[in-house]
Order: sequence, then structure tokens, then C-alpha cells
Amino acid sequence: MAGEAERGRARRGRKRAPYDVFWAAPETRAVWAELPERALEAIADRDAERLELERSRVVPQLRAKMTAPIYSVADRFASWERVVCRMEPGWSSEDFYPISAYDNDLDSRDTLEELMRALPAELREGALGRLLARLDTRFRTASTPDPERSLRPWVRPTKEKPEAELGEWWKRKPVREPWD
Repeated sequence: MAGEAERGRARRGRKRAPYDVFWAAPETRAVWAELPERALEAIADRDAERLELERSRVVPQLRAKMTAPIYSVADRFASWERVVCRMEPGWSSEDFYPISAYDNDLDSRDTLEELMRALPAELREGALGRLLARLDTRFRTASTPDPERSLRPWVRPTKEKPEAELGEWWKRKPVREPWD
């Protein structure tokens, strides 16, 4: 029993490697590395707004420890790239991906749409806009129209909207199902 307690203390005392928001998202990483300072500042403004929202949802003891948003702009782009990769032919991984994660990723894509509208035109039409367009094209290639909404029993948007107002990603289904 003492050995278990010691191992627990040793794990807690170790420094964790910093979280890599761009894990398995090389295209997003490459675009981020080339963004000009002005773009990064505009993104930082959106992230600061998101951090305040996330802080407002937790108890004060946790609020003070939060220094960056969980759902940053970079994370949303990287997550969209990862889901697109999962759907493409030849992708394989041992990591678990439930169908419930898919609707979360589609919700995240909705938020990317909102974020892009809030950014200055030069960013929407520049590297970030081009990245999103490429990822969306890859998504369309790896999916097929789903007029019957066959995934709707399991995959539903969290925000109530009329079907006509939903993004196209909600109206398509993967050619190759990425979930376990």
C-alpha cells in the first residue's frame, strides 16, 4: 500500500509535457506557424473572450488556475482537421473515437463558422480562410450527402436551429465511419 501512495506522489510531482494543440493536425500547425502578428493578435482577442466564458462556468478555485481556453481558435481548427483525417481513406489509429465525439466535432465546426465571421476580412480571406476551405473540401470528399439524415438519432446539433440553417456538415455522412 505504501508503494502505491509513493507512486501517486511521484506522478503528481512530475512535470507534464505541455499540451500540443496541433497533435495530428499538421496542416493547421503549418498555417499557424506562418500567421502574421496581426492575425495572432485577432485570434488572441477571440481566445480571451472564450477564456472568460469558460471561466464563468467553473468554481472560483478553478477559475484562477485557467490561463488559456480549452476551446481555443487553434484547437477548433486542429480538431476539424483531425475529424477530416479520421474520415479519409487510409487513416487508421488505435485511439477511441465514439459517435458522440463526431457531433461534438460538428458543433465545433459550427463555432468555426461564427469565429470566422468575427475575424477581420484579411484573416477570413487569407491563410485561415484558405485553411478552412481546404479542410471543408476534404470533408466533402470524405462524405456523402445524407438527405435522409440517417445519423440524426445519434448525431444532433446542440443548438436549436431550423434544418435549413444548419451547416452542410450536418447534412452529410462519412463514406468511412470514423467511430468505434
